[in-house]
This record gives sequence, structure tokens and C-alpha cells, in this order.
Amino acid sequence: MPLPIETPAVLVDLEIAKRNIERFQAYADEHGIRVRPHIKTHKLPQMAELQLQAGAIGITCQKVTEAEAMVAGSDRIKDVLITYNILGDAKMARLERLNDRVSLSVVADSETVIDGLAGYFADKDKPLHVLVECNTGADRCGVGSPAEAAKLARRIEEAKGLVFGGLMTYPPVNGQAKVQAFMSEAKQLIEADGITVPAITSGGTPSMMHADGAPVASEYRPGTYIYNDRSLVSRGVAGWDECALTVLATVVSVPSENRAIIDAGSKVLTSDLLGLTGYGHVLGRDDIRIDQLSEEHGRLVTDGPIGLKVGEQLRIVPNHACVVTNMFDAVHIVEGDRLKDIWPVVARGHVL
Repeated sequence: MPLPIETPAVLVDLEIAKRNIERFQAYADEHGIRVRPHIKTHKLPQMAELQLQAGAIGITCQKVTEAEAMVAGSDRIKDVLITYNILGDAKMARLERLNDRVSLSVVADSETVIDGLAGYFADKDKPLHVLVECNTGADRCGVGSPAEAAKLARRIEEAKGLVFGGLMTYPPVNGQAKVQAFMSEAKQLIEADGITVPAITSGGTPSMMHADGAPVASEYRPGTYIYNDRSLVSRGVAGWDECALTVLATVVSVPSENRAIIDAGSKVLTSDLLGLTGYGHVLGRDDIRIDQLSEEHGRLVTDGPIGLKVGEQLRIVPNHACVVTNMFDAVHIVEGDRLKDIWPVVARGHVL
């Protein structure tokens, strides 16, 4: 029986999400790792509160306005790390207001970013904690050597208005050995200068159940784990029954025997492939391929008769859950086939 929900819509099975939260928290507790989940996946204060209740020490955000929305949405969020280089006076003013409300940390991987932070916070009553971002193989942001990390740690330590908060990395998948080697050397160099390294934070859902392979890291920042998605199922990290987020779509056309069109295109499912073929997995129909998206249409094809009817609803696990969340004003909270609530995605679109 169709759900009484206008499509396309995002469904989140709350019980599955809770199990996903509890699974990693139990693993982290067993190995003495602090959990600081990345909220970019769900952008929901309610979900952050569930993560905190399970034992998380705080949250991770990617942008300043995202952090603002999350803090404004919950009085339980008291500890925030923003893992992004922050530049410009407008953002500095936002940081100051956030820093006055919660325990706030940011990252930097250059003297330019550090000097910008120091220039603004030098005369403020409350200093800002800054971690050095390190490149341990993912080749995104981050200093390229332990010696560079130590150099920036000294610059932060000496800067008025700043406090050295430790080291941060977003490593490659299964990069635990690289994290261990880089961070151990950086930590040794920094401590040789008489500077304490309060935290070493790593992250990434695909490798989260092997986080203990880099014991130098004191905390871990998984994001997608709360929902999971097709990319993680393809890696063997999760099963379909562990995917809390699905897209509910309606068949709007069946123009040929082996082709159907749904009301979910790239504005819903995203164009992210993440190394996969096709744009999502139709639950219960392994034979269907979502082979093409336009903005508002998704094309489904099969090798044989597709067996769908106009008006039929399908639930689809997207390739990349994080991007899907940011495309909707609200998500529908379900338990199985029952609609329980509708939650506004309060941090949606907050990219500054």
C-alpha cells in the first residue's frame, strides 16, 4: 500500500539510524575512541542529540553556518569542531559568536589561515582552539609532512587569541597505517617543543570499524554511518537492511516494456556516482538499473519486462546519502511502512 506522502520524498527509518549509531559507539567505547560524528550527513539537531545520548563527545560540522544552525537547533550541542579552513571577517564574526556559546574548535593548514584567525581573536575575551589539518593520503586539504604540522602548531601556540587544539586528518579509505605513522611523528615533534597535543582526530565511515588500527588518534568522525548508502553497501561496509535513508519515488510513466520513469531526477538522487554504475538501488528489485537522470526524471531499465505500473511507489537507496539530505527541506521519519513525523532539515543549504 502506498505511503501517504507526496513524492519525491526522503524517508529515514529511525530505528535503523539508532542501530547504526549504537553499533559504532559500542565499537569506539570498546577501543577507547571518542566519537565526534559529522553532521553533514543528516543536518538534523534531533539526530545529533541521538548521537550525543549514545556517547558522542560533540559534533563535527563542515561550514560555519551549518554549525550555527545545529547549535541554534539544540541546547544539548555544547562541543563543535569545524573541519574547514575559514577565511574572511564576516566568518570570523560568526565564529566569535559561536565560540561564546559552545566549546568551539576549527582547523588550519597554512600560516595565512592561522594569521587570519589570530588577527581577529587576539583581543577577544575567549580564545579560539585551532587544530592543524594534516594530509595523510586523501590529498584534499592538509599539510604534507609532520614537520610542517609541527611548524604550524608552534605558530598557533605563539599566537595571541588562539590555543593549539591538536591534529586533524581526513584519511584515505583503509589509511590507518598512514594516519598512525604521520600523526605519531607529528605528535613527537610537537611535544619535543614542549607543546601538548590535546587531541588527534581522524574520520571516514568506510574505515570506521578499523579505527583502532591507528591508536594514536584519540577521536573519530564518522558521518554517513548514521544512514549508510549504496556506496557503502558496495564496499561491504553495510547491508541494505542497514540503510536508514531511502528516497520514495513514484512511477510516472512506463513508455516501453523494459523502461519506466520516476519523479526523482538529479535534483533528488544527485549525479554522484562514487565509482558506481547507475544512480541508486531500487529496494526489492535487483534487476532494475537507474541508468539515466535529468533534473526531474529518473530512467529505470531492465533486461526483461520491467513489471511496473504508473502510480506505483518505489524506495531507492541513493549512491550518496549526504547530498540527498541537502536537497530537501524536510525528511519523513518512518518506522517500517508507518509515517511517524516530519523533521525540517535545519542546516540545509548552509554552505558559508
